[in-house]
Amino acid sequence: MDRNTFTGLFLIMIILGGSFYFFKPSEAELKKAKETERIDSLKKAGAVIAPKDTVIKSSTPVVDSLALKGPFGTAIAGTESTTVLENENLLITLTNKGGKILSVQIKGQKTFDGKPLILFDGGENKFGLTLNAAGKVVNTNDLYFTPTKAGNKVTMRADYGPNAYVEFSYDLKALSNKVGFNINLVGLQQVIAGNTVNLNWDATLLQQEKSIESEHRYSAPYYKYLDGDVNHLNVAKDEKEELTKGKIQWVSFKQHFFSATLIAKQAFDKGSLEVKIPTAPGQVKFYGANMQMPYSHQANQAYELEFYFGTNKFSALKAQGYDLEQQVDMGYWPLKYVNRFIVLPVFNFLNGFGWGYGLIIFALTILLKLALSPLTYKSYLSMAKMRVLKPEMDEIKAKVGEDNPTLVQQEYLKLYKQAGVNPLGGCLPMLLQLPLVMAFFFFFPNLFELRQESFLWMKDLSTYDEFIRFGVKVPFIGDHLSLMCVLMTISTLIMTYFNNQTSGATGQMKYIGYIMPVVFLGVLNSYPSGLNYYYFLANLMTFGQQFLIRKMVDDDKIHALIQQNKARPADEKKKKSKFQQRLDDYMRQQQQQQTKGKK
Repeated sequence: MDRNTFTGLFLIMIILGGSFYFFKPSEAELKKAKETERIDSLKKAGAVIAPKDTVIKSSTPVVDSLALKGPFGTAIAGTESTTVLENENLLITLTNKGGKILSVQIKGQKTFDGKPLILFDGGENKFGLTLNAAGKVVNTNDLYFTPTKAGNKVTMRADYGPNAYVEFSYDLKALSNKVGFNINLVGLQQVIAGNTVNLNWDATLLQQEKSIESEHRYSAPYYKYLDGDVNHLNVAKDEKEELTKGKIQWVSFKQHFFSATLIAKQAFDKGSLEVKIPTAPGQVKFYGANMQMPYSHQANQAYELEFYFGTNKFSALKAQGYDLEQQVDMGYWPLKYVNRFIVLPVFNFLNGFGWGYGLIIFALTILLKLALSPLTYKSYLSMAKMRVLKPEMDEIKAKVGEDNPTLVQQEYLKLYKQAGVNPLGGCLPMLLQLPLVMAFFFFFPNLFELRQESFLWMKDLSTYDEFIRFGVKVPFIGDHLSLMCVLMTISTLIMTYFNNQTSGATGQMKYIGYIMPVVFLGVLNSYPSGLNYYYFLANLMTFGQQFLIRKMVDDDKIHALIQQNKARPADEKKKKSKFQQRLDDYMRQQQQQQTKGKK
């Protein structure tokens, strides 16, 4: 490119840049264009709201007179008003704007700071139908319904035209946590297009508990297929799922200890569920449900549904039917079966005595330890045998040498066989106890009965107790220190020390046991004090059991019995198992390979 060509191109670029800068529209012109576009879109929808800069003193929107004469004309504009349904358990506030439930208060329950417990509240929560009527998409959330109340039943109606309307009816029975909800589409068989009607439900759940992190951990939208199991979306991140594997019986906006559930008597055809974690303070999660109902173009198309608003107490949910109790997280397999068919029945039995929950947890721990005492005894006895054999094992290690670990292990196995000792005898009983120990990790955090129940210094057994509050987030620990968690950690460290004395552990094995209690301190510091209280009691009782067993078990007698076994003829000893034979063959092969390698 020569100099003249470059100069020409450079001048053209300057001219183009200058024209874009000097001839661009002003901000006023941009605003005017946006306002014109907004008005045009509203005219196409059949209503024109006053310009943006106009101050409207009335709450009634300004609507084009032609739109008032069209479909749902009398329902396009109106003044918002509320109607209340109330019984012993619920206080339901309905609004004529959308004919929906505006807020739900669970009576007899309080938030962690003593305020009335409200599941959701405000106009941001939406519930309504999306209809393709006369070529227009109509959302009933935008319509003004006419309420009619008779006793504890409210009917909301939005007229489309003469003898054609959308009707929502709500019925709250005495002493019930269910609200009957019926949808009637009357005279719209020639108006609504398609074979489905969409039902949309959006709600933002409010913080009820002291720890919003705990509420995040146990809150998610749940759903159940008509012929399937109960499932839920992700509890830790935003997610949207299409529900297309069959008809859907119910969807539930489940919080930690409370739920808002919509049950379809005829089941939904299909739908989608969504969960988002909001960033605004005091909000737990945003849930969205978009469900499709079949539409057969009847003159009076009726849908029978019902809401459940209430606690996530296992027995209360089970009484509602439809497998709603499966929303209570009892853990994964097999822990959920241990909790549901063993732990929960025992807890309910103890709860029948009317004791405080601190005492019930104490009694539950005693019963559990008594049931597991045979396994605890076998585990201790096996560790005692290994401790007695420790001097002989040290001799073998010194004789063979640490540089030949395969031969050392082979000689150990010979010693175990001669002495009649199973090296896994101490591990197997502990593994059998593990499902019960782990089951409580899910049981206590999801146990509604512990909510706002106090014991000793713990004001609420369903959340952590604050021994020290730091005011800032501390890595690994959080913004507080739980006294019960500290006591649990100390007791675990002490028990680890005595277990090492019992088993005779040395080297790295001696110190590995001290790592887990420290890890649990960071993990369980934000978990319910009731859970840490159980683990603390379990440690104390395990220590007491081991103390009694140690008094009962004589090391000299164990040593004498081992020597007797070693002195028995080989043909009197138990025949070697196939597993043992394979293990010996493997050790022999490893020894031969090492010998060849040295040569």
